[in-house]
Amino acid sequence: MPNDAPHRLLLDNLNTATLLLDERLCLEYMNPAAEMLLAVSGQRSHGQFISELFTESPEALAALRQAVEQAHPFTKREATLIALSGHPLVVDYAVTPIVEHGRNRLLVEVHPRDRLLRITKEEAQQSQLETTRLLVRGLAHEIKNPLGGIRGAAQLLARELPDEALRDYTNVIIEEADRLRNLVDRMLGSNKLPQLTQGNIHEVLERVASLIEAESQGRVPLLRDYDPSIPEVLIDQEQMIQAVLNIARNALQALMESRTQEAPQIILRSRALRQFTIGHQRHRLAVRIEIIDNGPGIPSELQETIFYPMVSGRPDGTGLGLAIAQNIISQHQGLVECESQPGHTVFSISLPLEQGAAFT
Repeated sequence: MPNDAPHRLLLDNLNTATLLLDERLCLEYMNPAAEMLLAVSGQRSHGQFISELFTESPEALAALRQAVEQAHPFTKREATLIALSGHPLVVDYAVTPIVEHGRNRLLVEVHPRDRLLRITKEEAQQSQLETTRLLVRGLAHEIKNPLGGIRGAAQLLARELPDEALRDYTNVIIEEADRLRNLVDRMLGSNKLPQLTQGNIHEVLERVASLIEAESQGRVPLLRDYDPSIPEVLIDQEQMIQAVLNIARNALQALMESRTQEAPQIILRSRALRQFTIGHQRHRLAVRIEIIDNGPGIPSELQETIFYPMVSGRPDGTGLGLAIAQNIISQHQGLVECESQPGHTVFSISLPLEQGAAFT
């Protein structure tokens, strides 16, 4: 631990998480930024081996030992550390050997990357959403105009046909034109802005749970894991039910269509988040809703495009449910994300909890 008071004061006030390890890779000092990042107490952790604070890979531990023995500095980018809480942290860290009075120690500076990676991902997602909206609106305009003409012509033709049986064909034209028009309208989504009121997010989840349980008829158990301390949030309750239901229904369909699934289940989870970033804005409080299933997972080639309209992993899917859900969440200034692998798929919805937040 640094004994010089000015140096200690400087390290204590750095925003960069900093640790000092002795030659055995045991903790001599960590500053408050490191305590916050790793969610541990520096005083209680003093003298503990580095792997008792967080774990990475055996290769990383070997690199730290080599840095001590050979006084060899190194930097690692986008490393994933597993904290004691089990939460993964994506970080860059730099290791600098310090040789003093015959002792070899390591100064480790840790820079979290989670927030930067999330901002980059959110910017790309928002850009994709805006591009998709423009594309869909342009395509809808080009489709709906000819459809209206086709429908009108079919109606006029039906009036002139002498044989009633022949009108069955014009009725098919009219019905198919209407079906395509409804599909285009669903692609466009609602132009109605959210009607925001203070609401309990668990009422939304319970409504979704009741609908999913009715649809599954007991074949897929639904588990609740709620944080009852979450305060009310400004939402359009009906729209939020639609967004969560679209995601949960996808999970249900994937589980029911999977032939290898032995014990399918869906989990609805809610958690409060502190100091959480959505886009470029950092929120003091946010709520996260997670829809988790243990189904076959989303194919890797679809994971980057699942929120696009008409993209679906199911042969009979329209690919509109997730696009509509994303649009609703975006109108609430929220964020929807997905992580998927075989046996574990998580859709996360994050919403700001501050009162009086501006919605568009």
